[in-house]
Amino acid sequence: MDGAVIAGIIIALVVVFTVLRSVRIVPQARAGNVERLGRYYRTLGPGLNFVIPYIDRVRPLLDLREQVVSFQPQPVITEDNLVVDIDTVLYFQVTDPRAAEYEIANFIQGVEQLTVTTLRNVVGGMDLEKTLTSRDVINSQLRGVLDEATGKWGIRVNRVEIKAIDPPKTIKDAMEKQMRAERDKRAAILTAEGQRQSQILTAEGEKQSAILRAEGERTSQILKAQGQSQAIDEVFQAVHRNDPDPKLLAYQYLQVLPQLAQGEGNTFWVIPSEVTSALNSVSKAFTEALPASSATTAEGGRRELSAAGSEAVAEAERAAAEAKAAAEDSEMGPRRIEAGRPNLDTLADANPDPAHVVTPDPSGTIPPAERP
Repeated sequence: MDGAVIAGIIIALVVVFTVLRSVRIVPQARAGNVERLGRYYRTLGPGLNFVIPYIDRVRPLLDLREQVVSFQPQPVITEDNLVVDIDTVLYFQVTDPRAAEYEIANFIQGVEQLTVTTLRNVVGGMDLEKTLTSRDVINSQLRGVLDEATGKWGIRVNRVEIKAIDPPKTIKDAMEKQMRAERDKRAAILTAEGQRQSQILTAEGEKQSAILRAEGERTSQILKAQGQSQAIDEVFQAVHRNDPDPKLLAYQYLQVLPQLAQGEGNTFWVIPSEVTSALNSVSKAFTEALPASSATTAEGGRRELSAAGSEAVAEAERAAAEAKAAAEDSEMGPRRIEAGRPNLDTLADANPDPAHVVTPDPSGTIPPAERP
């Protein structure tokens, strides 16, 4: 009884174990090769799969996803006999599990060695400078060679990237010095260019400022000239509207004569011959009898005329004395002044009316006229 129970238990365990070995669950993006009696039979896909226990053997599952493998830096000799260490990264994917399993023993090691040999062939035809600046060319050549060689292995090489290129330390120092010199050169060029632009802009600003300043001065002078022109025109119009007679102009001429000798450098000046006629005109203007106004009495007219004539004659006398003194200071002599000075004694003969007779005083002052 006990032996039968034990045998039943053993048989049940064998059946359970056999059933478990006949059922295989493969995860997604995995694949497994099945060998029946030591020979490839089929490839298990993702999901539930059944095999014959003790006859079929399932090989380790292969990963069908894209894989990344980073290889150790490999020494490579360039065309100019410099040794550089190149670190590469490979991106590949298993496309045929049977070929990857049975065409090569270790496809990872095969891809690594193929990458190293291809890299040495490609970089061996380039110098150091071209190697450092031609990574895209190297990557494309490596990918073409590796994809062609690994096609029969059931592997597709998607990308090959050069992660680092390390030249010798002496070469690094020389390259750093060269780069430093290039940077200093570019900095000096940029500084000179900046200074040139600054000077150009400063000169343009000064030019614009000078132009604007000149335009302002021109406008100011034009406005001043226009103002002076309008002032002269106004004076001219005012003089012609008031219609001045030659007597007034002669009197103004006598008032200006003393100012001619006031300058520091005026050592010689000439009195024109018209001074005599001007003085005669002034004398006649104030000695001739003027018509009395209807608004004033005869006595008031005589008083005003006498006062005006006295003041005018006194003013003429002072002007002549100042002109004579200025002429004597400039060593010209009093003869020119006396030649042009009118005889004020003739004023009494010009006016027969004794009320209007004015006698000059030797001291230069003229007493008021005698009233009737």
